[in-house]
Amino acid sequence: MQTMTDRHDLATPTLLEASQMSQLEPNAPILRIIGKAPLSGHVPISGAKNSILALMAGTLLSSEGCRIRNVPYLADVQRMGDILETLGVKISRNGEVLDLDTSNLTTNSAPYELVSKMRASFFALGSLLARLGSARMPLPGGCAIGARPVELHVRGLQALGADVQIEHGIVIAHAKSRNGRLQGARIYLDCPSVGATETLMMAATLTEGETIIENAAQEPEVVDLANLCRAMGAKIRGAGTNTIFIDGVDKLHFADFTAIPDRIEAGTFMVAAAITRSTLSMSPVVPWHLTAAISKLQDIGVTVRQDSDNMITVIGGDRYRAVDIETLPYPGFPTDMQAQFMALLTVCEGNGVVTETVFENRLQHVAELNRMGANIRLKNNVAVVTGVPQLSGAPVMATDLRASAALVIAGLAADGETTVMGLHHLDRGYDRIEEKLRNVGAKLYRTTANVTVS
Repeated sequence: MQTMTDRHDLATPTLLEASQMSQLEPNAPILRIIGKAPLSGHVPISGAKNSILALMAGTLLSSEGCRIRNVPYLADVQRMGDILETLGVKISRNGEVLDLDTSNLTTNSAPYELVSKMRASFFALGSLLARLGSARMPLPGGCAIGARPVELHVRGLQALGADVQIEHGIVIAHAKSRNGRLQGARIYLDCPSVGATETLMMAATLTEGETIIENAAQEPEVVDLANLCRAMGAKIRGAGTNTIFIDGVDKLHFADFTAIPDRIEAGTFMVAAAITRSTLSMSPVVPWHLTAAISKLQDIGVTVRQDSDNMITVIGGDRYRAVDIETLPYPGFPTDMQAQFMALLTVCEGNGVVTETVFENRLQHVAELNRMGANIRLKNNVAVVTGVPQLSGAPVMATDLRASAALVIAGLAADGETTVMGLHHLDRGYDRIEEKLRNVGAKLYRTTANVTVS
């Protein structure tokens, strides 16, 4: 809990520009950060957001339900729970344990007003179709970071024997076989999409026959979902490679499953330690999930030490050198860490080139970092970052989930006060980030945007 003494260290509210205020709801939350505070201590890492949402969709495959452990407190988790409840799932939560009773699904259709807010909810299409033989799912929403089309999902489901139509923004699918079951097939994905891989893997668990997914995504979250499905009785092998084999079974049963730790949250705190030239340890982590991020930090001049099988320590340095970064599917450098590393590159010596290859609209944070004194030139999907000696606090607007984290960690290193707006993005994917940062020495607190317009 933030104390009044801590708040006395903060300056008077920052003046926000009229253009920024126009984007805020009345009394919208904002985050005020006083930079240059040294960080020290241990950060607990929560369960992986990108895994949990897929796991929740995967529980629909079970006719008995599932218990998921290590579930973070996130807006997206709540939204996915709301969607599952509209389908007839009974959900109860006790701390970080989520119990889902999926024994009595009452409908195959999710409401637009919920699905439109979160893309991951679309993954339920595959599990609903496999379990019930039919499904209706609105086209998804989420962060405005790119088109992320659903063609790969649709073509894959069609290969499995589903009739799929898109009418008035609703994907309507049903199994064409007389018994209402999907049929095993060989599927090649034009690109290794995580969402399509997960949707089709879930759909294939209850098919008749064998399914082979080629050019599959290899992300740890895909492996985690496969492990849940196996715990429920599915027959899956090859998850984590580019070819996944699924032998369909008649039904899936109850499982008690623990989700993996969030590699993107861990990576974000690693960059926070580096940019503030501090020392932070964090656990639990799976170090090999973080190989790309660790390698780039070491190239920059940051020390990363593995203390145990599930703990690492990041030790900031005095001088950093710029590196080039290109986002790629796993095991390449993750697009979800691009914004945070760009924030770090702003204070590295020399020029670093950041190339975003996964999403075409995921460089909107460039303008906000430049507001803080960064020197970033942008052309199409390539940003050239020239290091500056110091960032300066400024009012900034988060444009998506990972951009919000980048602005927060930039604010930690900046001179003066930074005000971050658009916190609904941050709340989608970071579990108690302010509390975790305050516990290691950061000076920040959440308030409302009742400020004067300049």
